[in-house]
Amino acid sequence: MAGGIDVHAHYITPRLRAAMEAAGHGQPDGMPAIPDWGPEAALAAMDRTGIAAALLSVSSPGVHYGDADAASDLAREVNDEGASLVQAHPERFGLLASLPLPDLPGALAETRHALDDLGADGITLLTSYAGRHLGDPYYEPLMAELDRRRAVVLLHPTSPPCWEATSAGRPRPMLEFPFETTRAVTNLILDGVLDRYPAIRFIVPHAGGALPALADRVAAFALAGGGPPVDVFGALRGLYYDLAGFALPRLLPALLTLTDADHLLYGSDYPYTPDWVVHGLAEALADSDCLTGNGLEPTRRGAAATLFPRLASATSARG
Repeated sequence: MAGGIDVHAHYITPRLRAAMEAAGHGQPDGMPAIPDWGPEAALAAMDRTGIAAALLSVSSPGVHYGDADAASDLAREVNDEGASLVQAHPERFGLLASLPLPDLPGALAETRHALDDLGADGITLLTSYAGRHLGDPYYEPLMAELDRRRAVVLLHPTSPPCWEATSAGRPRPMLEFPFETTRAVTNLILDGVLDRYPAIRFIVPHAGGALPALADRVAAFALAGGGPPVDVFGALRGLYYDLAGFALPRLLPALLTLTDADHLLYGSDYPYTPDWVVHGLAEALADSDCLTGNGLEPTRRGAAATLFPRLASATSARG
């Protein structure tokens, strides 16, 4: 992965950690603990994996824990802290800002602050907020604003409202996250969001979740629904996908039946995926027969250079 750009990397500031713990998220989404994170440790992990630059974002459960004012304050603080990390390491870090959804006015205000005042490289959105998945008409004003700005948006799964009934006590990233990603992307396609707002560049996490397995079912039901025709496969082909997590050996070959290597991006999911696992997964990806020769280059930095030209230029100059 030498010289690669990581589009799916997380940061955890002391203020964010304290807020999560105070809100009862000390074991976020059923994981054992909030992982340790610091900029120097992150840079060291990137160096070991050959990553030139990483886009930092806040993972699930985001920044809204029930109080809209507190969520707006926390979003502002973690975004400002993220921007400070970028300022300190402009060639190594980028920022995908968090929004205090489901507070829509607060989210619009923070979008303007993040993109105009902080110069954030993009936005991160969870797959659902307060039971509303992306694609719901509630988010239309935000989608219009992101489209106007041609924003890059990283989607990130979160626990569904019914997780107690479906997870059987297991960490939600194991099964719930891939299906939450699939629900959100399906809504964005079938509810026409991608058609209405074509300038938004969406990044789908974790090699598409369950989409490679379920795309044919989605397309069939779209045809049988009796509504306007929907080009499900055309929509899926035009999205970007990060390869964070366990894309090999089965998921990546299936994903490549939906899109091409020009729409694939590297993702580590560090630090929620530990350093040693990140390194092993990156080595497996680099050695995979799925992405040999010219196929590997777009995944390593080509597609990311299209979406994040600032970081691509900085890392190229750095050599």
